[in-house]
Amino acid sequence: MPVHKVTDFLSEISAFFKKDDAHNAMYSIMDVIKWLKMTESSLFGMKSKCNNIYSLLQVFQALLLYPCFMIRNPYHFHDSSLSGLLNCKKDVFYRFMSNPKIDWRKLVYHLNMQLWSKIKVRSEHKENTTCLIVDDTDYPKTGRRFEYIGRVHSHVQHRSILGFKALFLAITDGTSQMILDFALLGEKGRKGNFGMSAKELKDRFTKPRDEQDALQERINEYTASKISLMIDMIKRAIGKGVKFRYVLADSRFACKDIIRFVRSRHMKCDYLGMIKIGESGRTKYHFERKDFTAPALIKLLSKRKRRKYNRKLRCYYMVADVVFADTKVRLFFVKRSKNAAWNGLITTDTTLDFLCAYKIYAQRWALEVVFKEAKGLLGLGKCQANNFASQIAATSLTALQYNILSLVKRFAAYETMGKLFEKVSKDSLELSIIERILGTLQELIIAIANLFGLADEDIYDVMINRSEEMNHICDIYKLKLAS
Repeated sequence: MPVHKVTDFLSEISAFFKKDDAHNAMYSIMDVIKWLKMTESSLFGMKSKCNNIYSLLQVFQALLLYPCFMIRNPYHFHDSSLSGLLNCKKDVFYRFMSNPKIDWRKLVYHLNMQLWSKIKVRSEHKENTTCLIVDDTDYPKTGRRFEYIGRVHSHVQHRSILGFKALFLAITDGTSQMILDFALLGEKGRKGNFGMSAKELKDRFTKPRDEQDALQERINEYTASKISLMIDMIKRAIGKGVKFRYVLADSRFACKDIIRFVRSRHMKCDYLGMIKIGESGRTKYHFERKDFTAPALIKLLSKRKRRKYNRKLRCYYMVADVVFADTKVRLFFVKRSKNAAWNGLITTDTTLDFLCAYKIYAQRWALEVVFKEAKGLLGLGKCQANNFASQIAATSLTALQYNILSLVKRFAAYETMGKLFEKVSKDSLELSIIERILGTLQELIIAIANLFGLADEDIYDVMINRSEEMNHICDIYKLKLAS
């Protein structure tokens, strides 16, 4: 069978949405997606087979538009208004997402660098501090038959849960944030069984894998340490030409390997993150020819009356320049009130003052906002496919969808991502309703044409040519004919 005749269905969809206030959100999204340079060779490293009904690019673009048309997963595609252009079943999408040969990391970076280039040229971006953010989040699951499923420790729920850990690398300039890279992880546990029984491990979905497939890299990352993956992600971002000033992370990532790695880069960049402080703190910092733990250093500085008060932030703080991992670093100890517990920041930039360090580190919460919005609006981590390749594909698609919405939000000046998503949903719902009305009108026109011996195309032509307001119906009619 030949390739499906609708070779550029993005243009067909965008023809419906006018550039006005009523459809501005969807028009902006379609404009951004159409602007992206997408070819099958650059995205997938392969071309569609000659007997494919739907090309790889068509299926990918349809998946990218799922949230805009309120499609939760491929199972609900056939009942959506988008199915009018690609009249296929769910298996087409599931087969595409489970393809182990697609290098999703390469694909995501290829499109992300184009999206980020549009932000870099804006004047307000040049005035802001660009930072990389590293953090992880939980992917809770209910089934035990997922490929590589296991139990992981949740820092939110403070207990072991069934699912995956997802480590993300994002970039922000203080205004917009985008997901650059990610990895899905598991935790072996003390017994090395990922917290699963022998029967549960046996019942997990398995599939023979070719070591030459792109998926193999993701499988190898599943049992890797977060620190090594974080270093690899930053190296990869630098190799792709990403420019940044600081790497932001929480206390779980503050270690000697990270400090040494960031300072060894040839580009000017520094690390800024939280450190663990507690009565049992064991990490030692060299200060005035002696080694001190964080609690001991706080007691020493307090005894010397080094505590200061910042009126703007309404908090107490102390500063100490120490040596850690053979590198000069600056420590900031801060607390909200006299009786509150101390928190700590560490940075390799010894020129930073407390106020600047606090403001820059506050950008780390941008990734927490990304997690909340992507999980609530785009279904991040909610893919129910057993295949591990599908889990990677679903997260990659969600990352791209969020990045596109983030760019549209910035250019269209929407207040929140939720407001933008709400507007897009209304636009797609309007398309669905109008398609149903159009179907009824089309049946009526065909009945009239048969009654008077006319062609239905001639009736449409007369209706549209008599009124400029009817030109919009022409776009919808073309949309229906294309399907």
